[in-house]
Amino acid sequence: MTNSTPLSAADIRSQAAEITTMRAREKAEHLGLTEAQLVAAHVGHGTTRIEPHPDAIMPALTALGEVMALTRNDSCVIEKVGVYDNYRSGQHATMVLNGAIDTRMFPAHWVSAFAVETPTDDGVRRSVQVFDAAGDAVHKVHLREGSSLEGWATLVETLALEDQSDVLEVAPRAPVEAARSNPDKLEILRTEWAKMTDTHQFLRLTSKLRMNRLGAYRIAGAPFVRRVAPDAVARAFEAVSQAGAEVMVFVGNRGCIEIHGGRCDTLKVMGPWFNVLDPGFNLHLRADHIAEVWAVTKPTQRGDAVSLEAFDAEGGLILQIFGRKTDDNDSRPAWGSIVADLPGLEIEEAV
Repeated sequence: MTNSTPLSAADIRSQAAEITTMRAREKAEHLGLTEAQLVAAHVGHGTTRIEPHPDAIMPALTALGEVMALTRNDSCVIEKVGVYDNYRSGQHATMVLNGAIDTRMFPAHWVSAFAVETPTDDGVRRSVQVFDAAGDAVHKVHLREGSSLEGWATLVETLALEDQSDVLEVAPRAPVEAARSNPDKLEILRTEWAKMTDTHQFLRLTSKLRMNRLGAYRIAGAPFVRRVAPDAVARAFEAVSQAGAEVMVFVGNRGCIEIHGGRCDTLKVMGPWFNVLDPGFNLHLRADHIAEVWAVTKPTQRGDAVSLEAFDAEGGLILQIFGRKTDDNDSRPAWGSIVADLPGLEIEEAV
């Protein structure tokens, strides 16, 4: 949504300063702006436009030391604390992969970026914020108490763009693709699904058959998928916490996927939000946004990959949870049992 009568950057800053009870994303929506436009309005007032490509940003982030990485979609936020080392570049996808920060980034959607300094009662908060063409947040990095201020100063100086305009043009937001099935290709789907040796083959298969992820789930049937109740995600996290099992939680958007690998111990419900609040890892899930949940089994060379996948009412993927295998601890059997114990929906509800 954009304002029919564009506000000047000074007007945006003035009106935003009067709103003290909203987060930036909510504040932008209230003003009829995208979040990127709200941030851009502060360029020259503690905010600097910087080069948005991951190849430029990631090496500069390494010098900051320990930071917090944040990725979100409309229904879920994931936050991980760590260092941005072991960056791997690529033409279509890049990644940071280490013991704490685990991301998959898609540079085509890294369109604008800012180094942001925000004064607060507790001091200046510093962050790198990246947005897509529609002005929606792709990925954010927040400095912590022990982060390097010298590294921050170098990042701002070396990545600053010549263009420091406080006005940002955005493109229309792409709609979420609704579930797309092709019942005429059901037998091919089931046959090829059973032959998979890697989970990454799944999206290539559905694309070839002119389906998408949710559309394929809706028609595939047992033993590949089973629809479970919307509260299955909370039940699964509770079981994971009680069992001390390790999982992989994937949360993302078009431009970035962030992954937690490990335990999920401290759970807390706050209104519509279901939260995991562990040291170094936080998850904030709008449980009331969950419209469909599917338990999914995909064969691989290393055994079945079992996932729990939640979708919103428009068919958008909110999050995925898989079992985690490490060199010294294979907790996938525990995860498989947790998923198997989740009650399914009645047949008439799943159609």
